[in-house]
Amino acid sequence: MSFGDPNNPYGQQPQQPPQGGNPYGQQQGQPGYGYPQGQQAPQGVPPQQGYGYPQAPAQAPQGYGYPQAPGIPGGQAPEGYANVPGLGVVEVGSYGARFGARLLDMIFAYIVVIILNLIILGSAFGTGTKSSGVALGAMLGSIIVSFLTFIFYDVIFVSTMGTTPGKKILGMRIVNSRTGQKPNFGAALVRWGFPIGLGYITCFLGYVLIVISPFFDNTGQLRGWHDKAANTLVIKG
Repeated sequence: MSFGDPNNPYGQQPQQPPQGGNPYGQQQGQPGYGYPQGQQAPQGVPPQQGYGYPQAPAQAPQGYGYPQAPGIPGGQAPEGYANVPGLGVVEVGSYGARFGARLLDMIFAYIVVIILNLIILGSAFGTGTKSSGVALGAMLGSIIVSFLTFIFYDVIFVSTMGTTPGKKILGMRIVNSRTGQKPNFGAALVRWGFPIGLGYITCFLGYVLIVISPFFDNTGQLRGWHDKAANTLVIKG
């Protein structure tokens, strides 16, 4: 009576591994871990190969960040920001800050005017003369000096420093919207003179419209009519 192979006391026939050298019995061609067979990965996700994490895409999917603006590196900025050549995306000055800066500049300009008038009038009448010619000259000089001060206060500060004392205090400056540089003398003069000229020929109504014109800017950059006429933009910084 034979009990089989003495090296196999249980009498079981040894099982041969499947052909192809796959000891785990996995059918050849069957994918590893990942999405079920017959289903594709969602759009934008690379197919999984074998075990482990999916391969990282070579490039980030499109649609992240700001939408691209034609011809402007960096794309189109959202509302309240502007993409300025040479500066990139910058935050524009808010209307409240600009209004506060204007009030400060008016106060500073009036202080300068008062000081200059005191010097002029004090020089004319300090000697005790009662000549009508001297009095008239002093009054005329006071008017001219006051007018020039209000003109060149804005123009000189903007063209030389790119800001005014009021805007500087509130953290704003004025730049050329096309170059990102500070405005030149001509642009600063246009920016100041446009509201004055339009207000003069429209009985002050045009000046009021220009003051509130930043609210009409549909680009979200709060550029008033005087800014568009001078190609300027008020930004933070």
